[in-house]
Amino acid sequence: MEIALVVAVVALALTFDYTNGFHDAANAIATSVSTRALTPRAALLMAAVMNFVGALLGTSVAETIATSIVSLDVSDSAHAHTALVVVLAALIGAIAWNLITWWLGMPSSSSHALIGGLVGAGLAGSFVVQWGEVVDKVVIPMVVSPIVGFSFAFGLMIAVLWIFRNARPGPTTRGFRLAQTVSAAAMALGHGLQDAQKTMGVIFLALLTVGWAQPEDGIPLWVKLAAAAAISLGTYSGGWRIMRTLGRKIIDLDPARGFVAESVSAVVLYVMAMGLHAPVSTTQTITSAIMGVGATKRLSAVRWGVAKNIAIAWVLTIPMAALMAALTFWLVHSVLL
Repeated sequence: MEIALVVAVVALALTFDYTNGFHDAANAIATSVSTRALTPRAALLMAAVMNFVGALLGTSVAETIATSIVSLDVSDSAHAHTALVVVLAALIGAIAWNLITWWLGMPSSSSHALIGGLVGAGLAGSFVVQWGEVVDKVVIPMVVSPIVGFSFAFGLMIAVLWIFRNARPGPTTRGFRLAQTVSAAAMALGHGLQDAQKTMGVIFLALLTVGWAQPEDGIPLWVKLAAAAAISLGTYSGGWRIMRTLGRKIIDLDPARGFVAESVSAVVLYVMAMGLHAPVSTTQTITSAIMGVGATKRLSAVRWGVAKNIAIAWVLTIPMAALMAALTFWLVHSVLL
């Protein structure tokens, strides 16, 4: 039974990674496509490649997911069975919420859906949720990263407008379109660095639970490659519904604003992953940066009604994914008993 559950967890984790890719593809490329810096297909191909590369650049976020959200220490095979059902239910809850928000075209956070799923299923299975770590590495970054993204994007955009205040519009626009190919690639690299590692962390958690891996051994290479490939394939399949929301519905972007939004978002993702080991939301980061650059036109240029709906999705993601995961745990556990 344990082998079957581990296989199911790995399969579902890679499915989640794939849905993460098409759900969050818009994060990396929506601004570049909306400003016509890149064609949709070229942007998706570039994002897929950079997602794959980014996924292999580190494991700190994966280790946070595996060890700092819920404690699945087990003393016997019965507890190991329950712990695997917790991971399975967490993934189902996260995938369900991803699909719901994708269908509605809302850029919610796949990262927070997964974390919410782990918390909900962990509580349902009577395991210990490490609330201190959740607050320090999830809740605080969840609040801080959008504020930082908005503020830095606003400030940098003001600086760009001042520096290029006397420049000719035509060449300047063409220059920023070219620059956006670099900033979009950087954003896609950061997305892979953050989000693919979360899938690695879940698979590693399952392997630790049944004793097939040890914390000091690190994440196996096959797990890294599988997670990187899954998120890349998902990204290449595209997320057109959410792309329209990020690229057009929040604000009509020009190449300069697209470049600044992507650059700031990429920096925030790198710092959070490499410096703080915090699993932040790429969705929140790029959305808040888009709002920041948009606000430099005038506050009314940002469609705050759309922004409010996105914020509601952010707030609901962790509790809704937790609820779905808890219900799934009770159902699956009762069937497998």
